[in-house]
Amino acid sequence: MPKQKTKSSAKKRFSFTGTGKIKRHHAYHSHILTKKTKKQKRNLVHQTMVDGSNLKAVRDMLCLR
Repeated sequence: MPKQKTKSSAKKRFSFTGTGKIKRHHAYHSHILTKKTKKQKRNLVHQTMVDGSNLKAVRDMLCLR
C-alpha cells in the first residue's frame, strides 16, 4: 500500500501548538479591508484553534491518525 501524502494546501495553512492542538488563521483579512473597522481587522490578525467540528477533516488532510 502506498504512503499517504499530506495535502500541500493544509500544511501551509495549519500549524501546531506545543500540546498538539492545531492552530489556524482567521479568514476575511486579505482584501476589502476599507469597510472593516480597526477593531475587526486587529482581531483577525491573531491565530485561533481549529474547531472541534472541523478537527477530523483537518487531521485527515494532514495525515494524522
